[in-house]
Amino acid sequence: MVYLNEDVLFQILEDLNDKKSIYSCLLVNKTWCITAVPILWRNPGQYFMTNNSKKILFNVIFSHLSKESRNLLKKQVIDDLITETNQRPLFNYISFWKYLNFFLIENIITLISQKSIMSTITIRNEILKLFINGNTKFLHLSIPRNFNYQLHYILGVEHCFSEIESLSIYCKISQNILELLARTCKSIKRLRIINNQNVTIDNISGIIKLIEVQEKLNDVSFIDLTRMNKSLHKSLEESLIKHADTIQYLRMDWLPYTRILSYLVNLLSFEIDLPYNKNFGELSKFRSFQIIKNIKGHGVPPDVLANLIESTKIHLSEISIYCVVFNVSGDKRLIQTIYQNCPNLRYLKLSLVFYDNSLISELDNLLINCKFLNELIIDVTDSQLFGWDKLFVMLAKSSSINLFDFKFFSNKIIELDHIKLFLDNWKDRNPMLLKICTSMSLKEKQQLEDLIEPYKAKGIIKNYFIGFDGNISEKLEWI
Repeated sequence: MVYLNEDVLFQILEDLNDKKSIYSCLLVNKTWCITAVPILWRNPGQYFMTNNSKKILFNVIFSHLSKESRNLLKKQVIDDLITETNQRPLFNYISFWKYLNFFLIENIITLISQKSIMSTITIRNEILKLFINGNTKFLHLSIPRNFNYQLHYILGVEHCFSEIESLSIYCKISQNILELLARTCKSIKRLRIINNQNVTIDNISGIIKLIEVQEKLNDVSFIDLTRMNKSLHKSLEESLIKHADTIQYLRMDWLPYTRILSYLVNLLSFEIDLPYNKNFGELSKFRSFQIIKNIKGHGVPPDVLANLIESTKIHLSEISIYCVVFNVSGDKRLIQTIYQNCPNLRYLKLSLVFYDNSLISELDNLLINCKFLNELIIDVTDSQLFGWDKLFVMLAKSSSINLFDFKFFSNKIIELDHIKLFLDNWKDRNPMLLKICTSMSLKEKQQLEDLIEPYKAKGIIKNYFIGFDGNISEKLEWI
């Protein structure tokens, strides 16, 4: 394997998606090292960085600067941070960057240039000239809030941005930047628009123009745009309708004002995150989905979500729901709608206000009818009114052979006896993946680990994670 063809080796490492393993490849031989380095340096911003690691990264960037630029920086602003031992690196690491994250760059510059505003400007100018040139082409671009760099004056910027595939920007940025992006970036597939303050028609008109010129737009997210007025929301929807044939993933946080969902005939995933106490009348009337596979609803009443799910029929494979509506009948209808219309369901997250343990019987029906379900997440808002023991008995009894990945979120500690009941009834089944995230003390966490460890030793549990309420993400990578 040490002597694999370089192209084959690159494909293997690229698909490996394990940075620790790829890092170890640097030590195999020269060929492996040359193959691994570009993959590791494709997106330096993806790694967690301390201030010390940011300074180290800056030194790497600094080592790529021309002799004139290095002397300028050392003389004017950072002579105490850079030593004469800095030499040109063996690799041109900058050329491997495909993710240009201006937030990271600005963060590093701010950390380094603590002397004055003038030093910040000097460092920024030299670094921008290093990254933006006539040779490098970035695939991913992230622009932070209040971004006002004069990028359009930098020679080679249009070449650098000509193949951008994913873009993340805030609404209120320079019109010159928006015009540059609309003129240069035509192949964006994934677009993320974030609002950071009051947005004007001029801001939105620039974004609309950017949307309209795209040729491959596939994944669009509007985040925190709720406070915009109706006309701006409607204009954004109309710009997306022009890409009805290509858009497959849509996230928005306002009630649609147009029949946009009827036009997006190839939509696979729809996520809506709404403020509470909204009028959901129009949304509840939609019967437009054809082959959608993923629905995520946050703050949407269960009856409205049930109507949306009914319109998708057998195609849904992923459902993620967060409701704060005190409506037992609505919750029941929602669960019934899922198991009556989604036989191919594979992923389900239910974050509901459980007021009635009769909901457990509906969950039982869901497990019986949704045989392909393999990941179940239960988030209980008021666990004092919820029968965990009944839920665990039902899960052990009715889970199909495909269901083995469980995640439980609770605002109260789940009793150890109830968890033990679940694990005792799971023997002779496929080993489960178990995640429990709840409010607990360190002592209670240790007690829970002491309970679970013997079941892992017996093979009843393949892997587990115990966390405090809200401190871990929904997805967990299992080893």
